Amino acid sequence: MDLALAILICALGGVVAGLIGVGGGVLFVPALVAFLSLDQVDAEATSLLMISVVSLFGALSQRRFGNVDLRDGLLIGLLSPVGVVVGVVLANNIPERALKIAFGVLALYVAWRLVSGTFDREARPNESG
Repeated sequence: MDLALAILICALGGVVAGLIGVGGGVLFVPALVAFLSLDQVDAEATSLLMISVVSLFGALSQRRFGNVDLRDGLLIGLLSPVGVVVGVVLANNIPERALKIAFGVLALYVAWRLVSGTFDREARPNESG
């Protein structure tokens, strides 16, 4: 693994994750696969570890600004490990090509929702939000 490239990916991913509020996986996984030649499962597993660290620092920083709903965050945080365990089992039993396709479809869907949501808000200027 090229350490300098890994550091650059992590730094840029962290900045973008903090700036636009993504979990980081949509940035880290493709970067790990494309630039560091990790296979899809290894990239997803590595990304999960990276995201937990990024999320902790991001949540602590956002809490200082009053942007964290602690109750909802704790509820989701306590329930999410069940989904993670199921996802890990599935990821290790699904062909890598299918995982890449599913990840790509998910990334496109998220991008579409973000873009369409932006245009929807611009069309309704009287709503705050």
